[in-house]
Amino acid sequence: MKNIYFKATIFSVLSAIALSSCVKSDDYDVPELQCNNRFDAANHKLSDLVSIAKAKPTSSDIIAEDYIVEAYVSSNDESGNIYKIMFLQDKAENPTQGIEIDINGANQYLDFPAGALVRINLKGLIVQVSNKNIKVGIYDPSYPVGRIEPTRLSNYMARVCDGQKPVKVDIVPLEFNSIADALKDDSHINQLIKIKNVQFQEGDLTKNFADDTGTGDRYIVDKAGGSLNLRFSNFATYAKTPISPKYSGSGDITLCLSRYTSTSNPATTSYTNQAYTRGIEDINFSNPRQATGIVGGTDLSYLGAFTEDFESYSVDNALFPKYFNYAYRGNRYWQIKTFSSNKYIQMSANAGTGVFQNLFMVPVDFTAANSLTFRVNVGFYNGDALKVYTTTDYVPGSDISTATLTDITSSFTIPKTPTSGYGTLASAGTYNIPAAVIGKGFIVFKYIGKGTDGTPADPVVTTTIQIDDIKVQ
Repeated sequence: MKNIYFKATIFSVLSAIALSSCVKSDDYDVPELQCNNRFDAANHKLSDLVSIAKAKPTSSDIIAEDYIVEAYVSSNDESGNIYKIMFLQDKAENPTQGIEIDINGANQYLDFPAGALVRINLKGLIVQVSNKNIKVGIYDPSYPVGRIEPTRLSNYMARVCDGQKPVKVDIVPLEFNSIADALKDDSHINQLIKIKNVQFQEGDLTKNFADDTGTGDRYIVDKAGGSLNLRFSNFATYAKTPISPKYSGSGDITLCLSRYTSTSNPATTSYTNQAYTRGIEDINFSNPRQATGIVGGTDLSYLGAFTEDFESYSVDNALFPKYFNYAYRGNRYWQIKTFSSNKYIQMSANAGTGVFQNLFMVPVDFTAANSLTFRVNVGFYNGDALKVYTTTDYVPGSDISTATLTDITSSFTIPKTPTSGYGTLASAGTYNIPAAVIGKGFIVFKYIGKGTDGTPADPVVTTTIQIDDIKVQ
């Protein structure tokens, strides 16, 4: 036993000395990490694909030589919302070209995360285009472009190395203040973008992000009336998440912009702009809902005394810098009209379809104001179509449903004739503003009408309303 103990002790001491010698020495080497590029340097730019893309590639369009481009991965399929496609762009910031690669498998983020710099060798692949949407894939006679099998993807695509590790950077989305700006000139297809001041359309607020049995189409809208279709897969981790209340407000959203063209007719000029979120964290709708359909209001002044006779505006004008013209329902606005050399504003649901709720909003300093008068006329009366309100808590540019409206219509006389033709502009009466109504606010002239929409059981109200000489004093 003593012998064994002695040998063990000697071994421990020698081991400690050896370990100590290694730690104190400055001669040891740290193994150098190696990351080697699979493909040679790029011999083409991503934008070069535009010139070789075809709507209906044939087998003769399969690229036969090494055709190498570099690009940054801008999409991420980790959440499951982006499925069997990958979006890439030529620059991490301020890109000028984007493409889509079709892959017959998911979880590509494990090998190609967002921000990864990759080289793509298109030898053996085809490049397809429909309405400026550039796609890369295999040749498949049954489709405009076929999907690459995941097991073969490494034959065509690989990460770019900086000598020690694969290159990965932050992708900076292009930012836009409206949907129209994002879609302008078709310049940003297959690129990562951020659109500010948008929200889900009202009809989608009661829905989940995706449908129960398939991809859901949900629409974002902006104040200018722009609309964009968002595609939400029922395989997404947030597919069953309700849009309301957490995402019912307004704000900004980051998207991979895409474009759909029917695969049965890839040469058609008809298409649908659509987009995908990479994850639910791309949606930042923390602000109150904003109004859509508002024009004007760029030069509001809250006054206690003024007269508006509309003579300074051109006929058919609907843009009033001093007032909000708000198409809350329907797509019509109060417009300037003229009769017998006199100008006024007019609204009607005649020959329209569906519901019309259209507000003409006049800013007022209620503390300084005492009364309101205006002249009114109707044409082709078939139902009451005008309401008048005051509000002191409306936030300019917001949805009118968030404001408190006080109905003062009963203070005025609104004609109910003629049922054919037009009457004559006449005083509607005087509303004395209560002393308790103070602060900055708005007088709201609200047109409420309904055109024909195939449901004759509902009353049709298409009465024309004309208003002139709004006077606050």
